Amino acid sequence: MSRTLRQSQHRSLRYVLLAIGWLSVALGVIGIFLPVLPTTPFLLLAAACFARSSERFYRWLTEHPRLGPWIRDYLDGNGIPLKGKVYAIGLMWLSIGFSCYLVQRPWAQAFMLTSAVLVSAYILKQKTLPSR
Repeated sequence: MSRTLRQSQHRSLRYVLLAIGWLSVALGVIGIFLPVLPTTPFLLLAAACFARSSERFYRWLTEHPRLGPWIRDYLDGNGIPLKGKVYAIGLMWLSIGFSCYLVQRPWAQAFMLTSAVLVSAYILKQKTLPSR
């Protein structure tokens, strides 16, 4: 898993990226325990932020024994497990459906449903990781 990391040359931007990265790690870890909060997208965001701000934290995240597997297969282009696809799409549609019920504004419902369709299409388009 050798990747070329391009760190930002701007010190202030690196600090912002580090802060967003660590916030994303925290939200990703919380998402492991709370089914309504996705884990993988936050960990992917953290990896992207760390790749541009700190090689040390990027390596720590991608090689972490508990957090690394959540993102390594995706980053390596191997795909997403079928169980993960079903879980992500199911929970997303459940939460979007509930949100559409609560928010009675047609423009907001249209935005949420369009987002859900696009995200579902993206997830389904990704390679499915074979069972191990």
